Amino acid sequence: MILKGAQRGGGKQLALHLLNSRDNEHIEVHEIRGFASDDIVGALKEAHGMSRGTKCRQFLFSVSLNPPPQERVPVETFESAIEWVEEKNGLKGQPRIVVFHEKEGRRHAHAVWSRIDADTMTAKNLPFFKTKLRDLSRELYIENGWKMPRGLMNSREADPRNFTLAEWHQAKRAGRDARDLKSMMQECWAVSDSMAAFMQALKSRGFTLARGDRRGHVALSPEGEVFSVARAVGKKTKDIAKRLGEPDKLPGVAEARAQLAKDLAGTFQRHRAEAELQKRRDLAPLDHKRKEMVLAHRQERQRLDAGQQQRRQDESKARAARFDTGVRGLWARVSGKHAAVQKQNEREAYLALARDRDQRQALIDAQMSDRQRLQADIKDVRDRHAALLRELRTDQSQIKRTLEAPPVMKEFEAQARPASKRAEAARSSRPKAQQEREMPKAPERAKDGSSTPARAPLQQEAPEQPRQPSMEQRLDRLRNGDRTPPPARNRDIDRER
Repeated sequence: MILKGAQRGGGKQLALHLLNSRDNEHIEVHEIRGFASDDIVGALKEAHGMSRGTKCRQFLFSVSLNPPPQERVPVETFESAIEWVEEKNGLKGQPRIVVFHEKEGRRHAHAVWSRIDADTMTAKNLPFFKTKLRDLSRELYIENGWKMPRGLMNSREADPRNFTLAEWHQAKRAGRDARDLKSMMQECWAVSDSMAAFMQALKSRGFTLARGDRRGHVALSPEGEVFSVARAVGKKTKDIAKRLGEPDKLPGVAEARAQLAKDLAGTFQRHRAEAELQKRRDLAPLDHKRKEMVLAHRQERQRLDAGQQQRRQDESKARAARFDTGVRGLWARVSGKHAAVQKQNEREAYLALARDRDQRQALIDAQMSDRQRLQADIKDVRDRHAALLRELRTDQSQIKRTLEAPPVMKEFEAQARPASKRAEAARSSRPKAQQEREMPKAPERAKDGSSTPARAPLQQEAPEQPRQPSMEQRLDRLRNGDRTPPPARNRDIDRER
C-alpha cells in the first residue's frame, strides 16, 4: 500500500477534492471523528477556525492510501494502516476524517488529521513523516504478502515519474498523461549531454526548451503548457544548470510560444482535432456503459445499506425483548440472568456487524471486478488513440525536417559548376581582408632593377571533385545489373574516428 502524505492548508479545496463526484465513481465517508460537525465541509471549517488561534498555516495533514490495483483489500486493513500512521506521527486522538474513493476499478482512501492541539493551541510537529510513511508502506507490503514495488526495496530505484496533484491537473489541461510526459522528458535527458542535444531531443518530440520566469529551464508542449525540467527529470536545479548551462541565452516563454505558433501547421492541428473527435466517438458507448454501471452499482449498494439497516433494527428489538421487566427484571439482575443475556446480546451484535461488513465488502469486490473489465476496454481505446497521435507527431516532424532541408536543385547546380568557378565562388564568399591576403602580389623591384619572384597564394585551389551520376544514369546501371560498390573510405579517417 503506497502512502503519500503532505502538510497543507486550504480546507475548502481539500473538501471539494474529497467530495468530487465527477472524477470519482463512488464516494464513501467512512469516519468523521473529533469534530462537532457531521459533514466534511463543516469539519474542515472547524479545523481552519482552530488554526486562526495559532500562527500555523498548514493546519492539516493529508495522507492517501493506495493499495495494489489487483488486490482486494478489506476495510480493516485500511483502518489498521490509518491507526499506524496516526501513532507513528504523534497524532493520537487528533480529529480526523476518512473517505474512500473508487474510480476506474481502483479503490483508495484519504485520511485527514487536524494538526492543532486544542489543549495547548499549538500545531503538532511532524518530523520525517515522509520517511515514516515509506517505512510503514514497506511493512504493509510485507505483512499482507503483496508484490512490493522496486522503489520500496531501494530508495534510489524509486520511480521518478511520480507526480503531484498539481502536475496531474497540468497534464490534464495539456491533454496528456502525466506519467508519459515525465517518462518522455527523462528519456530526452538521458540521451543528452549538452543544451543543444537536449533541445534537439525535445524538439523531435514536439517540445521547446525555454527560459522560465522563476523555474530556470522549462519545456513547452505543443499545446503551450509549461513544464519544469528539474521537476520532470527528478534532478536538482544546480544539476540541470551544470549540464545545460544558464538559461539566459534561451528565449522566454512568450517568445517560445510565439515561435511555436508559427511552426505548428494548421493541417496537423486539424488532424489532431479529428483524432480527438474519433476518440470521443469510440469512447461514447463505453462511457455510456460506464455511467449505467456506476448508477446500477450505487443503487445496489443503497439497497444493501437499507436492508442491513432494517435488519439491524429488527435484531436490536429482538435482543432488547430478551430482558425481563418489572419484578422479574429485578430478580434477573439479582440472579445474574440479566448479565448473561447482556453478554449474549453483545456477542450477537458484534457478529452481526462483522456479517454486514463482509456482505458489503463482497459486493464491492464483485462490482470492482466488473468495473475493471470495462476499464480494460476503455484502456484499449485510449492506447489506440495515443498511438495515432504519436504517428501524427512523427509525420509532422518528418515533414518539418523535409521543409527545413536545403533545396536539392541548388546542390545539383553547385556540383555541376566547373572547378574554377566553384573555387571563385568560394573565394568570393570569404571576408574581404582574407581575399586580399590570398591574391598574388606583383613582383617587387630590387635595388639593382631585377625583379623578385611573386609569392605563392596562401591557399591552393581545391582539386576538382568527381561528378556525381544523375538519377537516370543510376537507374540505367541498376537495369543493366551493374552494382558497382561505392568508393572505399579513407582508412586513416576511419581510424581517427
